[in-house]
Amino acid sequence: MKIFYPGLMRVLVAGATGAVGRQLVPRLEAAGHEVVGLSRRGPRPVDVLDAGAVRRAVAEAAPDAVVHQLTDLGAADGNANNRVRVEGTRNLVDAARGAGVGRIVAQSISWAYAPGDGPADESVPLDPTDEPPRSRIVAGVRALEETVAELPEAVVLRYGILYGPGTWYAPGGAVAAGDPAARFLGSTAADDAVSSFVHVADAAEAAVRALTWPSGAYNVVDDEPAPGHIWLPVLAEALEVPAPARSDGGAAWARGAVNARARALGWAPAHPSWRTGFADRDPG
Repeated sequence: MKIFYPGLMRVLVAGATGAVGRQLVPRLEAAGHEVVGLSRRGPRPVDVLDAGAVRRAVAEAAPDAVVHQLTDLGAADGNANNRVRVEGTRNLVDAARGAGVGRIVAQSISWAYAPGDGPADESVPLDPTDEPPRSRIVAGVRALEETVAELPEAVVLRYGILYGPGTWYAPGGAVAAGDPAARFLGSTAADDAVSSFVHVADAAEAAVRALTWPSGAYNVVDDEPAPGHIWLPVLAEALEVPAPARSDGGAAWARGAVNARARALGWAPAHPSWRTGFADRDPG
């Protein structure tokens, strides 16, 4: 097993062409790391569901650390995204272990917590619900997090809802276009359900910093969890689309999350609130 040094590294980014990956690769390079990208697209595509292909790609890259930013959200197919979380993560972790890599940073989500009062910190357990479709989503998250934890140095980044360039919550994205695919991410009703957001640039910055963080889970969210009836009108204005009508209710699990643990290690969102972030056209 390779010994991890908190200096410059050779980093394999799985999901290098995704919304976070496109922000992450240049940040890693600017920090002096050597980066090898792995994705389904590009001159050397790799299907993360093909265990042999992943094993060969990781062995050839011979990285010091792996950053897992893989998702399958393009068609809003929850089953496809769960396969990436479960099977893709298994293939990536097995390949990393086989190549002697002990350090991984993996993307997870901050809205899989059990219901409760107020925004969740990392001590809150994942939702034990057995009601689909949420049960399937949480099961995929649990499988991802348990699998990466098999490596000796595993950091899980529980991102808030991503917005900014390349996401559904961007000008021209699925929400702006009224695409039903946006509903896959969760309720977009202007109700009492609380969400936490994070700009893709801030998510990428956390992934760079997480290469030196202690093992464990970290909420990577902005500073202002908010109910849909507050944030949706602000997003609608930023995207120049009609605001939805106010509605009541909201899922008990939709509680948002707090970022104190990541902040304690030096990360702070450059976009501390969606109130200004939604309208910011700066790519980060």
